[in-house]
Amino acid sequence: MQIRPRRNRKSPVIRDMVQETKLGTENLIYPLFLEDGVGIKREISSLPNNFRWSIDLLLKEIEECIDLGINTFDIFPAVNENLKDKLASYSYASDNFYLDAIHQIKGNFPDCVLMTDVAMDPYSSDGHDGFVENGKIINDKTLTILGKMSIAQAQAGADIIGPSDMMDGRVGFIRQELDRNDFQEVSIMSYTAKYASAFYSPFRDALDSAPKSGDKKTYQMNPANKREALLEAQLDFEEGADMMMVKPALCYLDVIHLLKENFDIPITAYNVSGECAMVYAASQNGWLNYEAAMTEMLLSIKRAGADGILTYFAKDFAKFCKK
Repeated sequence: MQIRPRRNRKSPVIRDMVQETKLGTENLIYPLFLEDGVGIKREISSLPNNFRWSIDLLLKEIEECIDLGINTFDIFPAVNENLKDKLASYSYASDNFYLDAIHQIKGNFPDCVLMTDVAMDPYSSDGHDGFVENGKIINDKTLTILGKMSIAQAQAGADIIGPSDMMDGRVGFIRQELDRNDFQEVSIMSYTAKYASAFYSPFRDALDSAPKSGDKKTYQMNPANKREALLEAQLDFEEGADMMMVKPALCYLDVIHLLKENFDIPITAYNVSGECAMVYAASQNGWLNYEAAMTEMLLSIKRAGADGILTYFAKDFAKFCKK
């Protein structure tokens, strides 16, 4: 045999030298959950190793992560029910604890990159990502609210705005509002292909943000569709998205690859709560090796074409790399 592929696998040094896909902490974005209060570190029962933090302890957690090489964070707020209304008005209120936390994080760690979530569901009494009227999600009324939310987050110090609502035209509207208010340097990482997935449940447990009625299938994508992702991506690209995301990641590796092959801007992927919870649960039962399964999952997402990965494994992976 003239060609023997095993020769390139015969030692760790050679395997490392010819490795096609490289994964490091610089590729990871760490999602963190924020709760109003002091001294709070509350584990999420359906998502082990992840917590709701109050800002005082969250600052310490971020400092630990930075020391491990993680420098990009995505913060999600858990909002009390009494602050929610149909217009999600607390999302841009001057006394919003989430906006104050963004300001504090950037003040303490000015070199970290902070991403924020733009959608109505954490603040909506209906629990939907858009404005609800007579049982329907009203697209264009939602855009105005998202614009106000984006400006408030940019003013607080957000580096990257993450519209996760899947409303038509939201990227263009938010870009227009950011530019009009002199936030030209604030980036938009659009949730471009966000599927109506069964893998979001632990996240909704973490934020108590499930819809009060109905589901999200009129605005999140059908898991059966791939070509539709190209349409969503083309629109977001034309409207000014700086980066595009696929969510979830593991069941949609083909979509990550499709967008990577067709667009010359960074493609990111969200390794969502249900995907991570499966590995946690199987590992706790002794069915999987946690570090090996975590690394293989993240590597597969990177190999599919993701430049950045939002993952609840970020801190554990960083510790594994250090070790």
